[in-house]
Formats: sequence, structure tokens, C-alpha cells
Amino acid sequence: MSSTASAPEMAAARPPIARRDPKPLTLHGITMEDDYSWLREKSSPEVIAYLTAENEYTAAVMKPTEPLQQKLYAEMLSHIKETDESVPYRLGDWFYFTRTLEGSQYPIHCRRRATSPDPDAPVDLTQPEQVFLDVNQLAEGKPFMALGAMAVSPDGNFVAYSTDSTGFRQYTLHIRDLRTGEDLPDTAERVGSVTWAADSRTIFYSTEDAVTKRHDHIWRHNLGTPCTQDIVVLHEQDERFNVGVGRTRDMQYLLVEIGSHTTNEYCFLRADNPTDQFQVIAPRVDEQEYYVDHRNGRFYIRTNDAGKNFRVVTAPVETPGREYWQELLPLDPAGPLEDFDLFAGFAVAIRRKLGLPALEIYRFRDSGAATPALSDPVAITFPEPAYTAAQHVNRNFASQLYRYSYQSLVSPPSVYEYNVARQNDPGLPIGSSRLLKQQEVPGGFDPARYASERIWIDTPAGEGLSGTVPVPVSIVYRRDSFNRNSSNPLYVYGYGSYGYPLPLAFSPARLSLLDRGVVMAYAHIRGGGELGDAWHDAGKMAVKRNTFTDFIAAVEALLARGYGDRKRVAIEGGSAGGLLMGAVTNMRPDLFRVVISHVPFVDIMNTMLDASLPLTVAEYEEWGNPNEPEAFRTMLAYSPYDNLKPGDYPAMMVKTSLNDSQVMYWEPAKYVARLRTLKTNPDMPLLLHVNMDAGHGGASGRYDYLKEIAFDYAFILTQLKVEQV
Repeated sequence: MSSTASAPEMAAARPPIARRDPKPLTLHGITMEDDYSWLREKSSPEVIAYLTAENEYTAAVMKPTEPLQQKLYAEMLSHIKETDESVPYRLGDWFYFTRTLEGSQYPIHCRRRATSPDPDAPVDLTQPEQVFLDVNQLAEGKPFMALGAMAVSPDGNFVAYSTDSTGFRQYTLHIRDLRTGEDLPDTAERVGSVTWAADSRTIFYSTEDAVTKRHDHIWRHNLGTPCTQDIVVLHEQDERFNVGVGRTRDMQYLLVEIGSHTTNEYCFLRADNPTDQFQVIAPRVDEQEYYVDHRNGRFYIRTNDAGKNFRVVTAPVETPGREYWQELLPLDPAGPLEDFDLFAGFAVAIRRKLGLPALEIYRFRDSGAATPALSDPVAITFPEPAYTAAQHVNRNFASQLYRYSYQSLVSPPSVYEYNVARQNDPGLPIGSSRLLKQQEVPGGFDPARYASERIWIDTPAGEGLSGTVPVPVSIVYRRDSFNRNSSNPLYVYGYGSYGYPLPLAFSPARLSLLDRGVVMAYAHIRGGGELGDAWHDAGKMAVKRNTFTDFIAAVEALLARGYGDRKRVAIEGGSAGGLLMGAVTNMRPDLFRVVISHVPFVDIMNTMLDASLPLTVAEYEEWGNPNEPEAFRTMLAYSPYDNLKPGDYPAMMVKTSLNDSQVMYWEPAKYVARLRTLKTNPDMPLLLHVNMDAGHGGASGRYDYLKEIAFDYAFILTQLKVEQV
């Protein structure tokens, strides 16, 4: 089969050698050497030439895999229904949905007019379709296009939307008149969140600082006036905090959230009185968070004031402060409360139970009562041992139906509708669900061929602690190619930061690995959010090392239990997961055969010591502030760039994008440049691939993105010496 270039071929291709220009930095009595800080000069022809040379070297090494890349791309494409349509959802007098067309890179946003006053009536397909935003048209002549915010005015006549054409996540606001299809001259730059007041003439939006990309301003804009006349309604000066604006589901109030990684507060304003002043619901308290919605004159507040697993309280709009909070849903020590979806007649608690999502339906029993009361919960059950379930699009406050999504490692994405209280709904009794749509997977896909499991492995509790901690790991494989204790290649993915639960999503592209006998595992390590905020806290700041030891323990346990061959292990992670890849490779280079690292956060010390870079100050609450001696030493001990040393390393592909605004391209570029001078096994490839036209998420078009995956999979398969089936 095709393979990557051999060692002599790689030598002939001559990997670029970056110029060394030592820049020592001494802090807290320790001197750090940085030979490659010059790579930060993005406008420098020398830098662009070096990155181009890296791409040329990667292309040369990967050239023998081009037939395999093409085969993988064709396989992946065969499992995608290219022309498709989403489930319509109702908002006001319209049903909204997206369409994709074969050959088109981007979605098309459409709507049909509603013909029934019943908020839960189905879409009327006899109504003509109106295309109001075709992202393919927006992308014409551009190598990258991303849609940011999109908000339709309450009267349905306008849509405010924002676009990014570089990948730097710097969005421009546009306003389109949906009656004419023309964009108004109203525009604004560096826009984040966007929402409308009730008059359909007033827009509120947030903007970011031009240097640090922190969202710090909320503006009010009147339709038809120049944005230079917009009014600042809020400016947050604390560099740890970002701001965003939205509306309650019942559309009665505008909400501004001011939040850091660990603390937040909300301000509110009646949506029908947009020129009034925003009022604070409850002033911020360090290490406390709360999240707000509104129903029947009361704010419903999900808060961690009584514990990390969150509870729900309510308070009158007239007196929303903490002293007036009344508990509605108590804290559950065994079930972290991730969200609380609020409607006129019911609410849905989204929890985590044993690391998996759980949806609990509560009906209100407060008609005529001064304070709300809830019924006993009814749980929506799910059939598989490892899955992802979440609220879907539910924009209608008066609805008696609840939409949720479900998918797993072997089950394609589905949208369901649960009947909470709707009487006489044909085929859907109260308390039951119906399938609205499951993603079609063409190309002969049969879910019965695949199996998923969820196991728990024991990992060391951590520094200063005795015993072990159980960590969940989700696994998927093809049944007819898996034999325990055989030589199956093993692929393990990890993230483990920011309290982000690793989703167990279905992937048509993944079938190309599974069908070749690769066992794929997803490690839900500490630092993530699978087991609530406490799980996050156990893998950040001073105890960040737990994230790395959890991942290594997960790989070792999978091998010990016969899920793969010790000599054929591939690992992958991106962004903070790229930090994970760098740290575990430094700690155990012998354990892995292949490493794929996307936009990796690997130059921790230099980045976190530069407060002028985007995100840095806010990130102190996740990683620590290296200007403090103890945090400095903790971070320096695991920083991938600073802990590279001479020795053998796995085959590695490091990927970045020139316009990344979250992990600047120079971090992975410097990392690869330094590693090239230290690795002692030249037969194992070390590749840097730079997307010169994208940002943190890689290619924006769906076909281009598939080609990127095929490129990665070709590297993995050839390095693991996997024979094609």
C-alpha cells in the first residue's frame, strides 16, 4: 500500500531548519531560552518563507500517500448525504431551516411562513421557500468564510448576521432586509453577540478589543443610522471578563452576561424599552456563577452559590438580588446541573450522571401561586452505554413539545420531539418521543457492524493524594475486525480542559478507520466537564498534571485490557488537547507510535507571560498566572515547548493555521523547530502543516475539511502500517 516517504526520501526532501536567535528570559530566578521568537513576525518575508518551506517538506513526505488520501476522501464523501435539509423550527411567524446542496461547500439558510396560530403545528410545506442567507454566495472569491452571529428581528423583516473571511474570528456585522434581500449600509467591526429589541429597529451587539480580542463593549444601534452614532451601553474594564448580549426565551428581557472562567454577573433590560438602563441582577462574587432566564415575572437562576453541581433559584424581577433568591431545584450531589431549559408550562434539567448527559422533564404546578413549584421529574432514557444527548432548537416559549438531539459513536445524529403536555397529538401520547429526523448515512453504512463500550480505568489520584480516581473511557470498533488481545491498532483522543465534556458524536469520516480495524477510544480525563465542575477543578491550575497522567493511564489500561497493540498506538488532540499531546509525548514518548496535534497550545510560558496576546489574562483562571512564582514553576514543569529534550520521538504531524487567533501559528512552528534539533530518530517523520488561509478550526468549507481529515488519516494509517481492507 502507499506509505509516507522513507527515511532516505525524507532526508532528500530536507526538512527546513529554522534560524536560531537566542532570546533568554529570566523570571523568578529561572532562565528560559527561546531560539525562535522571531517566528512571531507574521509580516516578515522570512517567516512566510519558512512556513512555506515547512508545507513543501510536508507535501513531499506525504506525496506517496496521495492515492490513499484520495481513496479516504472518496470513502468519507460516500457516507455523506450531500443534498440535505435540517428539521425546521418555528420562530415567530416563520419556520427556519438550512439546506445543503451537492457540490456546495456551505449551508443555505431558508424559511417558510407559518400558517397556523398553534405554536406546535408542523411546517406547511405548501408555503414557498425563501432563501435569506446563502453562505456560498458570501464565500465567493474567498478561501475562507465563517458565519458568526445570526439574529432575525421579532417582526421577521430583518436578519443581523456577522461574517469572518480570514479565520481570525474577527467578525463584521451586516443587516439584511428580508423583504428586498438587500444588505443595509449599517455595519460594525469586531462584533460578537447580537440581539434585537422588541421594536425590530434597535440592535444590541458586543465588540472586542482590537488587540486582546476580549469582548468588552455592548453597543446600541438604531436601524438606518451610521454605526459611528451607536451608543455604548456597557464597558467592562476588568481584563478577566468578557461580555455578551442575548434575550430570554419568552422575548421579554434583554440580558447581558459579564463573565470570566469562574465568575459572572447578569444585567437585564425590558426588550420593549431599549433606551432604558440595564440593571444588575446580582453583583459578581468571586468563584460564583449564575445563569438567567425569565418566566411570569420571575427570574429563574441556575447557580453554584451552594455547591459546584448547581441548583435553581427564582426571584421577582423587582427584587432579583441574592437576598431574595428562593430555591426551586436543590443541588444534586450526584448529578451536576449543566443547564435548565425554561418554558411557559415546563422546564428541562440537563444533568451529568456518571459522566453522561441526562434530560429530566419537570411540569410547573404554580397556576395562581405566588411562587413556582415543580412536579416530580420524568427522565428521557437512552439506549446505548456511551452517547451524547442535548437540547435541540427550542425557540418557542409557549411550546408543549420539547426537542432534543441524540447521537453516539455508532448512531447518526437524530432529532426527537418529546410531548410534555400537548393534548390530542396524533401518534404522540404525552410522555413519549417521536423521531423527526435521523441523519442519513449512505454508502452501505450498517450500525450493527459496530459496537461501543464505556469502561472505567483507575488513575493515580494525584500529587499529595493517596489511592486512585476512576476515569471513564468510551470505545468504538467494528465487530468483525476486533479480537481482544489481538494486534488491533489503537487510536485515543483526548482534551481535558476548560470543563469541556468531550462529546461522543457520530462521524461518517471515522468509518474509514473503523473499517480498517482501528479501535478508537475517547478518554474523559480530569480537566474536562464530564463529571461537573469538580472534575474540571481536578485538572487545572496547580493540579493540571492530573490531565496528563489520566491520559497516559487510559492508554495503558486500554492496552492491558486487550483493546490494541502496544506497538500501534496513535493519539490525537487539538488546541488545549494539543497541549495534552505535547505533555504526554514528553512524558512517555515510548508509549505512542503516532501523534496528531492540531493548533496545539504548546508554548505556554511565552504566551502566558505576554498579556498583550488574545485571551491571556482571562486564561489565568485556567492555567495560572506565571508572574506568580508558584504558578510559574508549576506551568514550566509541563510546558511542552520548554520540556523538549534529546531522544526518540513518535511520528508526529503538527497542524496550525496562519490566521489562528486563539493559538497563534508561531507556537506549533517554534515547537517543531526546536524538536527538530533534539529528536534522535530521523526515520520517524516530524511534519508541520500550516493552513495559510484559515484559523483555529481549520478549513471552513465542508469538502475542504474532509480533505484535511483524509490527510490526517493517511498519516495515521501509514505510520501504523494498517493494511487496507
